[in-house]
Amino acid sequence: MSALKISSVNLHRLERRERLATLCYLAPSLVFLAIFFFLPILAFLWRGFFSTHFTMQFYLKAFTEPVYLLVLLRTLWVCLLTGILCLTLGYPVAYLLATGSNLVRTIILALILIPFWTNVLVRVFAWISLLGRHGIINSALIRFGVTQEPLPLLYNTFAVLVGLTHVTLPYMIFPCYAIMRNIPASLVNAAENLGASPWRAFVRIYFPLSLPGAAAGFLLVFIITGGFFITPALMGGGSASGVLLSQVIEREISDSNNWSFAAALSGILLVVTVALYLVYDHLTSRDKADEYA
Repeated sequence: MSALKISSVNLHRLERRERLATLCYLAPSLVFLAIFFFLPILAFLWRGFFSTHFTMQFYLKAFTEPVYLLVLLRTLWVCLLTGILCLTLGYPVAYLLATGSNLVRTIILALILIPFWTNVLVRVFAWISLLGRHGIINSALIRFGVTQEPLPLLYNTFAVLVGLTHVTLPYMIFPCYAIMRNIPASLVNAAENLGASPWRAFVRIYFPLSLPGAAAGFLLVFIITGGFFITPALMGGGSASGVLLSQVIEREISDSNNWSFAAALSGILLVVTVALYLVYDHLTSRDKADEYA
């Protein structure tokens, strides 16, 4: 019994040493992030509670004035639609990456990464040249007699969704692919050998196992989309139907010099993001607990 106690004490000491060593390795990065990242953000968000004294008027203004509430709801709606579009387009691509041959995987990765490495402004202006009134798409439609007048494909919510989906699609594909590549093919093969059709085996076996990757990708796309500024500003064109919360925050700072209200709007966006992450973390931790049970 005493030997077991000694070994247990040594094990605890070893664990403490490992944690201390890990903390020492991480200390420089944590200090850097605290000084140059977390403290400036906290200082900025703190301004949302102060004018000349502590007040909640800026948050009340965001939730009581219809124009700001509409922008907030539109931002969440655009984030949701972008996540759904990315999931619809990205899930099949991730499936091909996980199940295809090496040649197919190489081609798909090249098609994903080459645009991903291209500057966002270049991609946005490419879409503007495609969707503009005198762009490639409208010119082709008029030339072939599909329409007589240019279609309003740019400077609206549709254009914003197209641009955001194009920019954030890799953030959906890679989390899905990371999960799918670890799903044993033998599970699907076993279901098919037991009489299940390929579609039934996919729906009952493969798809549930890939859901954590799809959920992680959706959350990542949603969070990134909520903070995007360049794509909505250029492809939305400042129209009422294309303005998102990030653009309002920028205007409050640059045009109105109202840093406190901009900080309040940023705080609301941060709370929504953190809440979504906590919901996702709760659901995934509960699923893991069910698996271990």
